[in-house]
Amino acid sequence: MKPTRQQVAVLAAIAAMDGFTSAQALHEAMRRDGHSVGLTTVYRHLIALAEAGTVDVLRTDDGEAVYRHCAQDEHHHHLVCRQCGATVEVTGPEVESWAASVAREHGFTAVSHTLEVFGVCPACS
Repeated sequence: MKPTRQQVAVLAAIAAMDGFTSAQALHEAMRRDGHSVGLTTVYRHLIALAEAGTVDVLRTDDGEAVYRHCAQDEHHHHLVCRQCGATVEVTGPEVESWAASVAREHGFTAVSHTLEVFGVCPACS
């Protein structure tokens, strides 16, 4: 299926952002740039892009979902600075092994997971 004009605009806008951003902030930036798109449409496309693995999504300490164009094609996790929001993508083979082991132990299949580790980055320390 061919992507819609709005899907292309949301993907381009999130790719142009520096770091993680909320759907509301992305919507505001798109409106400032002259895009006629509703907030619900932005949310819908961000969720679809996250499910496709094109966009990373994480929950901040206060529970807000924030999004970023994914810099890696493979499954990864994030270290997130509580003060400035800087984010580092990391792989964690130990986490993958542990998640698979726990799932097997409890009879779960088709398991997925996300992991964000929050702390204070070197620049803010």
